[in-house]
Amino acid sequence: MTFIKKIILLFCFLSIVSCDKSKTKGSKIKEQSIQKINSSRSPNVSILKDSFAVENLQGKLIYRKVWLYTPPNYKKSTESYPVVYMHDGQNLFDKETSFVGEWGVDEILNSIFEKTGKGFIVVGIDNVGSERTNEYSPWTHKKYGGGNGDRYLKMIVEELKPMIDKNYRTKTKKEHTGIIGSSMGGLISYYGGLKHPTVFGKIGVISPSFWFSEKVLSYTKNQAKEADNKMFFLLGAEEGMTKEFNEVSNLLVESGFKKESIYKKLVPGGKHNEAFWGSQFEEVISWLYNIQ
Repeated sequence: MTFIKKIILLFCFLSIVSCDKSKTKGSKIKEQSIQKINSSRSPNVSILKDSFAVENLQGKLIYRKVWLYTPPNYKKSTESYPVVYMHDGQNLFDKETSFVGEWGVDEILNSIFEKTGKGFIVVGIDNVGSERTNEYSPWTHKKYGGGNGDRYLKMIVEELKPMIDKNYRTKTKKEHTGIIGSSMGGLISYYGGLKHPTVFGKIGVISPSFWFSEKVLSYTKNQAKEADNKMFFLLGAEEGMTKEFNEVSNLLVESGFKKESIYKKLVPGGKHNEAFWGSQFEEVISWLYNIQ
């Protein structure tokens, strides 16, 4: 474990502990539009009253809130929209709930809509404190845990996505459905894209923590040929994970994944934080969904 990787782990741990400010249970599919004084989220970002649970490794149901971004014209139109599922929801839209700054996903997508008319629904799933590492990796690390990724993905695929598709105007097929995350969220997005290729057609693998387990290599070899989706691989040159980033992305192609379905970008000066990820998000979403 390099010094830089230890710093990244510490950053992630502090982020998940400080960001998890709310765990609510609900029964009806409604939205909350409470705009705090210090909130920076756009009016078209709401929070579902229903929260969603993942059974942890000890058998306890762990609830978390879910954010919903809809296009600026959603209430006035009859259109259906692609849906992107994203992790670390508290860091996506609002500086009030973020650890060290938000991505600005709502502002970015509002701008894309104004320029191109292309709209998206984004479902931002909060991480839950100490469960974040467990839920964002299907494999265990002898020091940092992990191992509950399949249950987390099952919640998204079997509970959350069906609810969103039932209650909102969505384009439900895989070519319209994305999953995007950074750091450990990048790892679980990559894993989920290969495990559920008929569900997620667009995968954002951002600053992925491939160092977490060597099992990612054998998993890549076994799953590559079965996957038929698009993947955007992104890493900052100063994040300290370039070796693993290149190793996994290259192995994916060598194992049968279509080369033309991958875009790989290593950004000089890029660091492991929300400011970097937000600065790249427009390019990621534009390439995955062919926005000109």
